[in-house]
Amino acid sequence: MVPTLAGRLQTRLFLLATVGVVLTLLVAPFLPTEASAGAAWRASFGVLFAVALLGLGWELAYHGLQQFRWEKDWPTMFGLLTAVNEGLLVWLVARAGAVPGADEIEGKAFLVHFGLVWLAVWLCANGPMRVPFLRWRFHGGRVL
Repeated sequence: MVPTLAGRLQTRLFLLATVGVVLTLLVAPFLPTEASAGAAWRASFGVLFAVALLGLGWELAYHGLQQFRWEKDWPTMFGLLTAVNEGLLVWLVARAGAVPGADEIEGKAFLVHFGLVWLAVWLCANGPMRVPFLRWRFHGGRVL
């Protein structure tokens, strides 16, 4: 059974707010950048917020595209590969100055942070989260 659009939006925000925040707190000071730890945290959390905000739009676009597929979902690997287009959009938005603090982060640091967070969120969504939240998955986020 495929999660509904509401369930997918909730899952994205939940995982970014938990896994994404914890990983950002741990990784930001060690990113390959000349910026201070405070600047790295500020830029990393700006990027994380942009991923969450722009990701809601991506989910709407993905949902529309999935309506043309018989099973109304992507193969799991497509979910992982969407990191390329989402990461590129966030990078372009950050370079345009629309992400507060992100102008202080270099490309290598962005790639490391975005890649680690994306992979961790994807792994959690396709692994451990499916066990404790079985009802959420099958009922699109509804408790009952």
